[in-house]
Amino acid sequence: MFFGSAAADNLWKFDPALEAIYKQILSLQIEEARQQLNTIKDVNELHRLYLLNLSETADILITEDEKRFESINDEMRARLEKLSQMPDNAETLFLRAEINLQRGFSLLNLGQELNAVLAIRQAYQNAQACLRKYPQFIPIKKTNGVIQVMLGSVPEKYQWFMSLLGMKGSVRVGQKQLDELRISGSSLNLEATLLFYTIKGFLNQQFGEAAKGFQEIMQKEPDSRLLMFLCANMLMKNSQSEEALLLMQQLDRHPQGLPMIYVEYLRGEALMHRGEYAQAITVYQKFVRGYKSRSNRKDAYYKISLCYYLLGDMASAKKNFETAKTTGRTTSDPDKYAEAMLADNGFPNAKILKLRFYTDGGYYKEAREVVKTISKVDLTKPKDEAEFVYRRGRLAHKTHDIPEAKGLYAQAIEKTGDNPWYFAPNSALQLGYICQAQGDLPGARKYFEKALSYRRYEYKNGIDSKARYALEQLGK
Repeated sequence: MFFGSAAADNLWKFDPALEAIYKQILSLQIEEARQQLNTIKDVNELHRLYLLNLSETADILITEDEKRFESINDEMRARLEKLSQMPDNAETLFLRAEINLQRGFSLLNLGQELNAVLAIRQAYQNAQACLRKYPQFIPIKKTNGVIQVMLGSVPEKYQWFMSLLGMKGSVRVGQKQLDELRISGSSLNLEATLLFYTIKGFLNQQFGEAAKGFQEIMQKEPDSRLLMFLCANMLMKNSQSEEALLLMQQLDRHPQGLPMIYVEYLRGEALMHRGEYAQAITVYQKFVRGYKSRSNRKDAYYKISLCYYLLGDMASAKKNFETAKTTGRTTSDPDKYAEAMLADNGFPNAKILKLRFYTDGGYYKEAREVVKTISKVDLTKPKDEAEFVYRRGRLAHKTHDIPEAKGLYAQAIEKTGDNPWYFAPNSALQLGYICQAQGDLPGARKYFEKALSYRRYEYKNGIDSKARYALEQLGK
């Protein structure tokens, strides 16, 4: 094994053997890739270490297997120790930053927040040193770009802690760095592109652009299971559940590699959107039986209870409702929302629930039919009144009836008032996006700031991150 020449350092191009293994990792054929990396000869050792670490990180992020991470964590720390004994140069600083970041991601995903922050802080320091000393070194743009996005979207209540640790970030800067890497000739450009579109969708709420970007990459990488998974996720977020289901079926035809049990969670949601509640229950049950992590289990059981509720089987609905209360953890937004709903000790309005699912899935004709069946008699609680207006606003917005959406969002804000429901802050966020698209930048700023003004409610972290990024784009 050898270390790359200085001429190769700035771009990072894998040799053909490592490039093939890299594609295996991005297709989540982790065991095959790992076996080859452990036996391959005469390749750049730093490139090999990068791919080994990436394969293990992909394993943990997909499976969330806490027991598996214990041994992987030891291997990551051993690599960092090995790198710390080497002279500082662009490649060793980059690898130390990248391994610390990937380790931080894994820790964060498993709920070990303090250890995650410490690892990410080390990654930040390594990345800053690399950028300062070797500004022409292209790969560091991936590591630092991701860190900038992470820090730039940290919830407001944690900003002081990040400042105390000497870290600050910007989503705009991070996206720019990822964009620069993805158009380069580096072997890491595909990875940067996947990250770029993931951020564009989940943080910028540009779900349509992100889904289209993933679909374009799939034409060049048709067998990448990771790409199929990311694209299915983005289609779901873009209210294209039918297209997402087709992509999941395509993923089923590529079973080789890392088991992707989380796909069943997505499939359950898509079937629920389509109104196929019995099938959704079966798929959610498959998810909770097979998934090793505690994440999303609370939400899955809550969704099972909702499906039984909409089928009219109240005994099974209540049984799964109670199971959801004592299952899993509440680190993900879906689990936090489920916990808030479970605390109410009651089921939501069935008609509004169907309206929500149809709208979220892109079944707009069915959603409109549900709207026609809802009258004042069905809206017995203030929360139901506020949510019905909000759901109609979402339906109008998604079907491009912007004047109607604006009026309904404004009503949702008024009807929510000071109650801890997310209808008002998300309505404000959506009004900000509408004003921004219409060129009304003062109006956009007003609504984004309004979205940030709300305090305790479900989905606060996600909505706040989007509003802060939108304000950054406006030049605040």
